[in-house]
Amino acid sequence: MKEILIIEDDPEIIKLLEIHLTDLIYKTSKAMDGAEGLLMALNHDYDLILLDLTLPSMDGIEICKKLRAEKNTPVIMLTAKSEEIDRVLGLEIGADDYITKPFSIRELLARIKAVMRRTDAQQVKTESTDTIAFEGLFIDIDKRKVLLNDTKIELSPKEFELLVLMASNPGRNYSRTELLNMIWGYNFEGYEHTVNSHINRLRAKIESDMANPTFILTTWGVGYKFNEDISL
Repeated sequence: MKEILIIEDDPEIIKLLEIHLTDLIYKTSKAMDGAEGLLMALNHDYDLILLDLTLPSMDGIEICKKLRAEKNTPVIMLTAKSEEIDRVLGLEIGADDYITKPFSIRELLARIKAVMRRTDAQQVKTESTDTIAFEGLFIDIDKRKVLLNDTKIELSPKEFELLVLMASNPGRNYSRTELLNMIWGYNFEGYEHTVNSHINRLRAKIESDMANPTFILTTWGVGYKFNEDISL
């Protein structure tokens, strides 16, 4: 049985979520305080976290940042704020999806199922492919470890997923919209800068020269690709 952690300070929303998630045969746990929720998230392997943005003691943005530094648990952020800056910030710090209040419970359940499917699909892919290696770059997919010239490189979950996707298909061009849809599950115009910022951070960690990258190349007018001319 998959287990979902609800970090939310509104008892009515918690009650509503618990009823519907239990009907879908999910086990639920809850926290109404940000610091308590983070502690629970770090000390237990949940299948998904529903995370409110505004919480006592620690807000959802800070919780997501701290969680992403240590774990890859899928996160759907819940918030009453609908401004694009909040939506983009949630995506850029590692949230897997984002829904604003008031929300349709049917839509939220559909998004939960979609995130679960993507996570399960990534696990299947991980089991079928163990490592990817190029000159100077080694990716252990199972251990989610990246080495550059034998030095370990720390990547965020989305940076790692971007690298694995492109390194698994060297030479294939990906548009920003494709990457947004494949990695984040979004297909909305206007969020392509989320991809750009992640690519820039990824390059800063694995490229010796950002102006002349070796691994992640820009294909002008299209998007990005992994350099197919790098030898093994």
